Amino acid sequence: MQEWLRKPFFTATILREVAKKVHAHRLDVGYMTTLPESIPQNPRPRHDFAPSSGTSRHWQKGVAVLGAWLLLLSTGVMAESPAAPQDVPPPWAYAVDPPGVVAPKDDGTLRHVPDSTLAFTLSQVRDGFVSPDWHPSDHPPLPEVVAHGHKPAVMACGYCHRASGTGGPENASLAGLPAAYIIQQMADFKSGARSTSLPLRAPPKNMMALSKAVTTPEIEEAAAYFSSLKLKPIIRVVETDMAPKTYVHGWHLADLQNGEKEPIGQRVVEVPQDLEQFVSRDSRSQFIAYVPTGSIQKGKTLASTAGGGRTVQCAICHGPDLKGLGPIPGIAGRSPSYIVRQLFDFKHGVRAGIGSALMKPTVQNLTLEDMVALAAYAASLEP
Repeated sequence: MQEWLRKPFFTATILREVAKKVHAHRLDVGYMTTLPESIPQNPRPRHDFAPSSGTSRHWQKGVAVLGAWLLLLSTGVMAESPAAPQDVPPPWAYAVDPPGVVAPKDDGTLRHVPDSTLAFTLSQVRDGFVSPDWHPSDHPPLPEVVAHGHKPAVMACGYCHRASGTGGPENASLAGLPAAYIIQQMADFKSGARSTSLPLRAPPKNMMALSKAVTTPEIEEAAAYFSSLKLKPIIRVVETDMAPKTYVHGWHLADLQNGEKEPIGQRVVEVPQDLEQFVSRDSRSQFIAYVPTGSIQKGKTLASTAGGGRTVQCAICHGPDLKGLGPIPGIAGRSPSYIVRQLFDFKHGVRAGIGSALMKPTVQNLTLEDMVALAAYAASLEP
């Protein structure tokens, strides 16, 4: 049996128990809404994963379990509360595209983004071996692996992480990360030391696959390029008790834009401010991260005091302003959805490697509420 199917939080039994427990609390936070007919179905990224015709029985079982998990998402029974299980990957952080979403056909219309004279078709911005570079003056010349990757197995780094390394809620921002850190993460993906709590998500699955095909010189070239960039402030963190209703689009959340809101609970609801601009893979795309009221101060207190021994002061490793220290990456101004995923993965042992030795004792006593608070605080800082 595949290793991930042995993990308890992926079994149908646990999923049923989760549903029973959360239903018992009569929660009505029906987030992770699937795309309604009234909202245009925007294109899914080219990296969407689909099983081959040679699907095994184990894969089919995995799909069945994922189907049950998605059912929980659509009915809202996985809403976070003080009683919510701590070993279930939070679905708002580990967003999964709902089944049956079909990307629209390219009608040849040219797409545009603000402050750029360039134009691309939908097919061009979907091409995984092209990094749409809307603003060439924002960065140095793109290395070949960042601009185009190499076929058939290595997509352009800039396709997912954007030409300026800003990334999005579904993956990581790379701009300004230490080159040594980026190189080590690629080694960890290749060795299997770095995995994910939800293996069916396409972004980490693609990283694990391409890490085996990319060459050492390409990794070093990409690492040098992204580390030379400065991360821009692109995330606005908003504390609130109510967040807009969302649906899953391209492995991240998107605002339904229907004016409806729901209790935020203990979640981060991170959405592109302009979805079409983000679909066009514009590095200047902005994001809004809705977080629970009071979470920024709570995260600041936890990060600076260690919560009375519950964790370790973040500044010891990440620097006094959380902008990094030597080979340790900066976390200030980065995606709170991504930060929560990494804290959760460290805690549950699926992200290992050299850095995990420092992170494991830091996260082992953290609750999901703690992770949300720390992520909200870090994301609110100037990068």
